Amino acid sequence: MTAPVFVVDTIPDTRLFVLDGPEGRHAVSVKRLNPGEELVLTDGRGRWADCVVSAAEGKDRLTVELSTVHEDSEEEPRVTVVQALPKGDRGELAVETMTETGVDAIVPWTASRCITQWKGDRGLKALAKWRSTAREAGKQSRRTRFPEVADLMTTKQVAALLAAADFAGVLHEDRAHGSDALATVELPAKGSIVLVVGPEGGVSPDELAAFEAAGAKPYRLGRSVLRTSTAGTAATALVLARTGRWS
Repeated sequence: MTAPVFVVDTIPDTRLFVLDGPEGRHAVSVKRLNPGEELVLTDGRGRWADCVVSAAEGKDRLTVELSTVHEDSEEEPRVTVVQALPKGDRGELAVETMTETGVDAIVPWTASRCITQWKGDRGLKALAKWRSTAREAGKQSRRTRFPEVADLMTTKQVAALLAAADFAGVLHEDRAHGSDALATVELPAKGSIVLVVGPEGGVSPDELAAFEAAGAKPYRLGRSVLRTSTAGTAATALVLARTGRWS
C-alpha cells in the first residue's frame, strides 16, 4: 500500500511542517499515524512531497518532516468528460469513479432531458459537493493532481468546448442514428479529448445536432447500454488505455 495522501494549500519550503485542522484530525484520529510512518502532502495541482511523521499531538496535530518535493506535469492527452446531471446521488458516484480512473476535468451540463436541475443555492451546494467528491476521491486514489470540476455549463457552452478540442465525441447509442465504436476510432496522442455523457433520457436531437456542428460525432462503447453515472468512467478508462496513459 502506498503512503496516504493529505492536502495542503501549498507545499511548504520548510523542513518541518505541522499538519492540523481537518487533514490533521484525519491523519491522527482516523489513520492513526505514528512517528516514523510515511505520508504524502500535495496541493492537488501536481506539486507534492514525501514526508515522515515526526510527532503526533492531541487528536488533530501532526508534525512531519519533508524530504523530496516533486512536480508532476499535466498528462496528455487531457481528458474531459461533460457529465449531464444525473438523478439523486449518481452525480457524486460518477465524479468519484471518474476521478479514481484518471479523468482530468469534469463539466456538469444541464441537458434538456435532465430531471435534476441546479438552481440557486441548491445548485451551488450540488457543485460544491461534486468538487468535494473529486478532492476526496483524488486523495483516496493517491493522485497528486485532482480533476477540475467546472461551473455548470449550458448546451451552447458545451458546444464551444467541443469545438476547441483536438478530439470530441458524444456517447450516444441510437439505432436511428449511426455511431462509430470509440474502441477503434483514431485518438490524438496529445492535446485535448472531450467526451459528452447524456442524461438518463439521452441526448436530444437538437443537442446532438449542435454538438455535431461543433465537430463532435456520436460514438458507442459497446453492445450494452450504460447508465449515465457509469458511461463516463468506462469511456475514460478506454481512452486512457488506448492513448498510452495507462502504459
